[in-house]
Amino acid sequence: MENSPLFKSGHTACAGCGQAIAARLVIEAAGANTIVVNNTGCLEVFSTKYPDTAWGVPWIHSLFENSAAVASGVEAALIYLGKKDATNVIAQGGDGSTGDIGLQALSGMLERGHDILYVCYDNEAYMNTGVQRSGLTPFDTNTTTSPAGAQSSGNIRPKKPVPEICLAHGIPYVATASVGFPQDLSRKVKKAISIKGPKYIQIHASCPLGWRHESNQMLPVAKLAVETGLYPLFEYENGVLTGRKQISPKPVEEYLKTQGRFKHLLNNPEEIKKIQEIADNNIKKYNLKLEA
Repeated sequence: MENSPLFKSGHTACAGCGQAIAARLVIEAAGANTIVVNNTGCLEVFSTKYPDTAWGVPWIHSLFENSAAVASGVEAALIYLGKKDATNVIAQGGDGSTGDIGLQALSGMLERGHDILYVCYDNEAYMNTGVQRSGLTPFDTNTTTSPAGAQSSGNIRPKKPVPEICLAHGIPYVATASVGFPQDLSRKVKKAISIKGPKYIQIHASCPLGWRHESNQMLPVAKLAVETGLYPLFEYENGVLTGRKQISPKPVEEYLKTQGRFKHLLNNPEEIKKIQEIADNNIKKYNLKLEA
């Protein structure tokens, strides 16, 4: 099999899929000497439609929740065979399989100290099964299981802080990234691969199907999430904040109005105020605001 590029075209992702771009950036940054273990989800479905595969590296799929557990076994086998130093191991999944269904397996991988990079592709809902709410769905989002209407403005829960949960395990590297900033994403993957021990990167990946934006708006929408402060980009090394992307904050309405999942909020200033508070808290917490 021709191995270059390491994530090939011809897969069946939706037009404008942010996850497809992110997956290619991740594996190209990690390199050919990598084994990938994948949870069930959009990425697994559109990239490995039997008998075809988009992957130019060894790639394993088992269940919805257990890429971290399977990758732990792969890493242990490589150590036994004396091949771990020459081989990277990546476990990956979507936001639902990472922060909800697979959180226990992820926690075990981090706790045991496996030399694995875990990548969460965060498109903020269960997109491949019908756009159901996940633990990482933002507040007030309209999904099929958190519908907006006369009695509800959408998802009532805040976004689950999975990077902070991983950080609490005391692992050497935790970062967030966005498909809207591809150079930053690639740099963080390369840094993570260079560090021994468990690492976690959460990548914000826009989804035209579930977010209901035009397919050619994948990058601008992703960038706006960062530029409003709703999706802060940061890096922690050994528990210390070592990097963050500073911004000149834009109002959250600029991000919300680009997507059908937030359309119900545009004439509701009280709810927009709550979302602006979320962005403002992120900007304050990570000191994101550029000084004039």
